[in-house]
Amino acid sequence: MTVARDARTTGAVLGSAVGDALGAPFEFGPEGTFTERFPTPGHGGEMCGGGGWEPGEATDDTQMAVLVGESLLDHDGLELPDIFRRFQRWAAADPKDMGLQTEAVLSSGDPWDLAAPIHFQENQRAAGNGSLMRAATSAVYFAPHGRTATMAAARSIAALTHGDRAAWEGTALFHELIRVALDGHDPLTAIPETLTAIHPDHHARYATVLAPDWHPDQATEFNGAVWPCLGSAVWSLRTTGSYEQAVRAAIDLGGDTDTVAAVTGALAGAVYGANAIPARWTEPLHVPLPGSGGRILRSAELTALAHELAG
Repeated sequence: MTVARDARTTGAVLGSAVGDALGAPFEFGPEGTFTERFPTPGHGGEMCGGGGWEPGEATDDTQMAVLVGESLLDHDGLELPDIFRRFQRWAAADPKDMGLQTEAVLSSGDPWDLAAPIHFQENQRAAGNGSLMRAATSAVYFAPHGRTATMAAARSIAALTHGDRAAWEGTALFHELIRVALDGHDPLTAIPETLTAIHPDHHARYATVLAPDWHPDQATEFNGAVWPCLGSAVWSLRTTGSYEQAVRAAIDLGGDTDTVAAVTGALAGAVYGANAIPARWTEPLHVPLPGSGGRILRSAELTALAHELAG
């Protein structure tokens, strides 16, 4: 399968947003709910809305990813205080959904470089998947810079809201797997080598959930944690043969369905390209941006954002 790089970059950004919007109505539901409701792939109606979400409406996962991407473009690179300020402005505008940990950090009043460490020091819990869910745009932007640079950027952006290194390393792994896919290679075969580049204290944890024989049912934590979330996304990619199949598999796992599907959608989009994402899913897609003057991004704007991020 030959897929052009621009189709892969668009696939990563658009694929993440589609997975997010598709999975949102099923969040915290049991396994198998998606297939029970939509048993026939390709039949239609899956972008159904529900649970407070309009059909095709993306959640905080994609909203924060857009904020990261637009900051990178506006500053021609990584400007961490600016990303944090954008997050704060968004959080203050009362988005429909926001992770409890992210909310606590952004509303703490602490400086951008201290808010997450202080929160972690006080709570000792900061390994949620909130830094992973928003990483598709930064993964596309830093991919041309190589493995070391993209993994370092991932850690820095993750650390804005998550003080636990587990979140940094998971986001770094995700960045690198996207980079490999955008280069036209198989990210699954790159996993062993990529694991050598993460902090040794977290190697065993990620090696377990990214192993070929791992199944999400073996997870010892809820998939709202960063490592089972990434492991579930890789499993969804590994055990299917198309973008649609991968995202369906991710949502069917239940739990934190919007984020697991967003991460899966980015990986599958980078592998299969934007043309593999069903039009019936991209057409109703829309991303409200609280705190941004009522802007709503649709598939065309996300495609343009992906192109700009890719340079």
